[in-house]
Amino acid sequence: TVFAKAAKHGVIGFNIAEEFGGGGVRDFRFNAVVAEELAAAFATGPGFLLHNDVVGSYLSRLPDDEQKARWLPGFASGEAIWAIGMTEPGAGSDLQGIRTSAVRDGDDWLVSGAKTFITNGIHSDYVIVVARTDPAAGSRGISLLVVERDMPGFSRGRNLDKIGLHAQDTAELFFDGVRVPARNVLGNLGGGFIHLMENLPEERLSIAISAVAGARAVFDSTLEYTRTRTAFGQPIGSFQHNRFLLAEFATEIDIAQVYIDRCLTASFEEKLTTVDASKAKWWATELQQKVVDRCLQLHGGYGYMAEYPVGRAFTDARIQTIYGGTTEIMKEIIGRSLGV
Repeated sequence: TVFAKAAKHGVIGFNIAEEFGGGGVRDFRFNAVVAEELAAAFATGPGFLLHNDVVGSYLSRLPDDEQKARWLPGFASGEAIWAIGMTEPGAGSDLQGIRTSAVRDGDDWLVSGAKTFITNGIHSDYVIVVARTDPAAGSRGISLLVVERDMPGFSRGRNLDKIGLHAQDTAELFFDGVRVPARNVLGNLGGGFIHLMENLPEERLSIAISAVAGARAVFDSTLEYTRTRTAFGQPIGSFQHNRFLLAEFATEIDIAQVYIDRCLTASFEEKLTTVDASKAKWWATELQQKVVDRCLQLHGGYGYMAEYPVGRAFTDARIQTIYGGTTEIMKEIIGRSLGV
């Protein structure tokens, strides 16, 4: 598969210990390099970033020794594709609204419920499912259980018809009394919500990194276009309005990159906070929306053509302000931290 080929080149699995076939490097700056290079190539699929940046963070921290030996070699080699099931038809950014349940039955858990908008949902061999194991315990009653491809009762719905990111499989997942052995509980039983909160900052930083890199890629291609496309006898980039617009984007992208780099340093030092990651996520993704929209306008009618990178970026980038926590949720997190 393309995941296995990517692993051979060190694109995935580098954050897994060497003894399990990984690169042995837990440094999010390497994740940033992958995200930036994918963005520069306008390669928005498959879900390498979800595999590395999100699932990789869980698997590098939470498994016990037996689970590491069972799961990590396939993850690092790309032979096993992973997904994480958080979002539900009735619960998106509000993780405490999750209704998928897991009921104890002897040494197993019976998982029932549904997930939606799951990246790698069709091709995944393993899914980290967020489920309620104790309905009376609130956020302390949520756990992470790993569901495997062939477990009876686990089924996949359609590959969702998105307006963008057509190279990524995004699916509905259904669990009808799926029998999951207790040895597939990831992390602490009842500690799922805490584990999610611990890993969400890096997930949001990953999205912010890809957003700034995506904005830069669109800007660079647009800058070249405005230098070569002429109107009224001169390059369209030389008109003052357009030149000023390009100057603004060059400045704003550079400033956003400075904050991203600061967050990367904090992540390396294990000091990245939820608030700082939320700031990076909403600001970078909203900037990406603005840059892509205006750069498409600078292309005129050609910008609306799918053959041009800016046209594809217009639809691919739209999800960035939504998944991983919407812009509004990010602002709510930041606002609460201010005591208001």
